[in-house]
Amino acid sequence: MRRSILAAVAGLVLIGPAAADPPPRLGLGRPAAPETIAAWDIDARADGQGLPPGHGTARDGAVLFAARCAGCHGAQGEGAAADALVGGRGTLATGKPVRTVGSYWPYATTLFDYIHRAMPFDAPQSLASDEVYAVSAYLLHLNGILPEDAGLDAASLPKVVMPNRDGFTTDPRPDLPVAAR
Repeated sequence: MRRSILAAVAGLVLIGPAAADPPPRLGLGRPAAPETIAAWDIDARADGQGLPPGHGTARDGAVLFAARCAGCHGAQGEGAAADALVGGRGTLATGKPVRTVGSYWPYATTLFDYIHRAMPFDAPQSLASDEVYAVSAYLLHLNGILPEDAGLDAASLPKVVMPNRDGFTTDPRPDLPVAAR
């Protein structure tokens, strides 16, 4: 008797909610149009795939940073209302790591991607590609990674070797899809 009760309970658990009809549609939202998807499909990968055409210099980036970024990140990226973007080298293995673009981030393309997608905070995605390349070049210059006269574009940005590039590892679990590692 005990086994049959356990079997019945196990059967209900296995076929319970999964066997029920799906909930009715609520009539909210609409299918995404291809142009809507394209407007948000702006990711830039570590290898540079997805970077748009454009070019910007660190000197141009200094002007843009002062106008659009310094209010939150400080005049030299030292941090203010928002996180510091500069400094922190050599602190990751200490008790007080300072995670910045120059100390923590493994790929320069991540910097471009984040600025392009989410900055400035009050107007995300408002910067043109040339402006994002310029601000990226300036921040890399402030972190001592690029010279003051450096310029960046889709070909040169993925070639920038960040100080912490080898500080990350992939997840070795074979059961995870490659994209999740």
